[in-house]
Amino acid sequence: MRSLFLSGIKLLAAGALLACSQGSMASTTEWPASPSRLVLPSPYGTLQVKTTDYIYESHLLLDGKEVQPHMVGLLNIPYAFTLPGKLSALISVNSGSSVCPVQYRWVTLYKGGYHVSRPFGSCSSQIKVSAIGRRFELATPSKAAPNKIDIYVYDGRNIKQRVR
Repeated sequence: MRSLFLSGIKLLAAGALLACSQGSMASTTEWPASPSRLVLPSPYGTLQVKTTDYIYESHLLLDGKEVQPHMVGLLNIPYAFTLPGKLSALISVNSGSSVCPVQYRWVTLYKGGYHVSRPFGSCSSQIKVSAIGRRFELATPSKAAPNKIDIYVYDGRNIKQRVR
């Protein structure tokens, strides 16, 4: 009888462990780890993150020259999309701040120049990025409404935000 009781407890513990691990697997699936890239060659020039000895002082370069407006922080190029005549790259900028550690910018390269979007995001490194036609969508947990998702849509020039 005691053996049956202990087996039941072990079975309950295993079930609880499985339920917890499935919950964490769902959150991992919902917010996949972002790819990491420090160099992005393209027909319009090479974007490169120039690192320094201090982790939060990286700079973004295009063909060896600093991109303006100036971006400084722990930089990464997690996503890039090619469109006819241009390439758009998502840049994550981690400032190390405890208030809002991560913001994003799109850098669109084209023949003879580039365009840098305004900073955007909900301060979270958890993102999902997708291309919808000629627009790019970044989804991230909302800072203002924890049970909602902030959606940022970039059309190559402007960013619009909506909440889902």
